[in-house]
Amino acid sequence: MSEGFLPPVEDRPAVTVDVVIFSLVEDDLKVLLVQRDRQPFLGQWGIPGGFVYRHEALESAAARKLDDETGVKNVYLEQLYTFGSPNRDPRSRVITVAYFALLPYAAIRELDEARASWFPLNALPPLAFDHEEIVQYALTRLRYKLEYTTVGFRLLPDLFTLSELQKAYEIILDERLDKRNFRRKILAAEILQETGQMKRDGEGRPAKLYGYRDDAITEIKTRRLFP
Repeated sequence: MSEGFLPPVEDRPAVTVDVVIFSLVEDDLKVLLVQRDRQPFLGQWGIPGGFVYRHEALESAAARKLDDETGVKNVYLEQLYTFGSPNRDPRSRVITVAYFALLPYAAIRELDEARASWFPLNALPPLAFDHEEIVQYALTRLRYKLEYTTVGFRLLPDLFTLSELQKAYEIILDERLDKRNFRRKILAAEILQETGQMKRDGEGRPAKLYGYRDDAITEIKTRRLFP
């Protein structure tokens, strides 16, 4: 094969993007799925995705699909992995570049409930293509990133209490964290700032509202702080 050789058009793989969209919904970590309205896998659920346009950057395509499904722009979006098994798509050779996005549920503005729905990670329906593998890979990445980044804040609104932050981490990790230990070490990490505002839940004492410091160091040993 000479340098610069291009295979015939029919032998060139197509490229798609798929976006695993996570949000905290009703005190559970859920993923957004869409019901396919065409073959293959007509009627089955899958993660949002589509083909990349000829002159479109991969991340732009992922952001477009995110906007199409949720109406949300400029949120946390990270490239996950490239899935390229020769038989992953029955139509032809299709390579997909998967992304995952983290959205505060309140930020989602547009959702076609006739074809899209939130599913808990422990109760997924049968998924099209290799989307179950992609979702599980994304969940593993998310949990791993909690060990060394502040990525968990991306699932929260701009202002939150320490209890809400701890609950978010417990939901994602699927384990309980010691309350006093969590609060002491999250405050010592100097990644939060007090807002001077308070939130009252029920009849208990008002709780301080915090925000994420924009100038905080992203790479922190979060998981190791909260064993």
